[in-house]
Amino acid sequence: MSHADALSHIPAPRQLPFFGNTLDCIHDSDGLQARCVRDFGELYRISLLGRWRVTFASADAIDYILTDPDHIFSAAGGWEMIAPLFGGGLMLRDGADHKAHRRIMQAAFRKPAMDSYLAMMAPALENLLKDWPQGKRLRFFPAVKDLTLRMGAHVFMGLAVDDPQAEVLNRAFRAELAGALTPIRRPLPFTAFRRGLRGKAELTATFRALIAERRAAGGDDFFSRMCRAEDEAGRAWTDDEIVTHFNFLMMAAHDTTASGLTTMAWALAQHPHWQDRLAAEVDALDDGPMTPAMLGAMPLTEQVFREALRLIPPVPFIPRRATRAFDWRGTHIPAGTELTLAMGWVMRSPAHFTDPETFDPDRFAEGRAEHLSHRYAWAPFGGGMHKCIGLHFSMMQVKAFTRALLSRHRIEPARPGPTTWAMMPIPRPRGDLPLRLVPRLG
Repeated sequence: MSHADALSHIPAPRQLPFFGNTLDCIHDSDGLQARCVRDFGELYRISLLGRWRVTFASADAIDYILTDPDHIFSAAGGWEMIAPLFGGGLMLRDGADHKAHRRIMQAAFRKPAMDSYLAMMAPALENLLKDWPQGKRLRFFPAVKDLTLRMGAHVFMGLAVDDPQAEVLNRAFRAELAGALTPIRRPLPFTAFRRGLRGKAELTATFRALIAERRAAGGDDFFSRMCRAEDEAGRAWTDDEIVTHFNFLMMAAHDTTASGLTTMAWALAQHPHWQDRLAAEVDALDDGPMTPAMLGAMPLTEQVFREALRLIPPVPFIPRRATRAFDWRGTHIPAGTELTLAMGWVMRSPAHFTDPETFDPDRFAEGRAEHLSHRYAWAPFGGGMHKCIGLHFSMMQVKAFTRALLSRHRIEPARPGPTTWAMMPIPRPRGDLPLRLVPRLG
């Protein structure tokens, strides 16, 4: 029996010849999910890029698969599509190997390290935002992607935001990202996949050349700390492991943060009363450089960002592969099955959130806390052993960006009408979200 036949007992929507459900996933993944949940419930399968994937659309199933109490599910197997360009990254490791590498990486996320990143990040954001046009149409999504890439070169590599090498690295990195997500998986001439492999080779050579210098000279940037990182037993990474992990982390930190900031800016432009509340929160902070203490004084900013991630999570689906057969509530799933955890659907479910399609950051406020109805009702950073190691870094960057932006500007829509979103592979606004920055008075 073929693997496809072994899944035939699981319901599936209608497929197109050759394409399966791929075009639906690309053009309207939310609509496809809604139809499948309506017709089949929490468990169904779709055909994506020529392969069947079983989708789980409930918090209970996501809890079981991400916490993996029976040691069945492989993250490396789930993310194998990006392995040619980002293989060996923390998210693409399993079991004891993953735990060992995660323990070493924790050294680069301890509080002294995080405080040093904030000291680098906050003034750089202030300077970068000075170059954004005021009173004119700004294509926010590409602007914030460029900003987060420059911030990555600065905070992660210790390069000045205007260092010419930063732009060279950014071009290589953009090519690598595009190559990781293209459906053509062979390095044919003129393909994004081939350009991605070239970008990876360029980045790998650059990172490798810096390791000896950063180990000897120290430094507070992320790459320097990774070069010196050790676990409690004194185990450090090899040069190859440093290059592999850093290449992956640059990808993980960039695209997800750019997507989340874009959603947040879109929401604030559409809901000016929330923008007023955040501006008042920013104004209440002390003058001078941003400090770690200020992060705790921005609870409304955190609520708004959480709500933005709930509505449009940067990673709406989490993949896994079943290494052994298992049953879920009476349905048999054979070994080798590729799984999709529909986080985005669960986070907009009326089972956990009131008026789930409405932008309402107060749902995260104390006393209401709808996200605590289930420990996986709100989980944009994943969960279990593979929960995003950089989630606190992401929140810190969002708060520093919010202070830098709203202390001087208001953001307004630059054109009428609703914004539509392309959800795959990373959510992005169609039309690039045109906004206008208006100087604040006083």
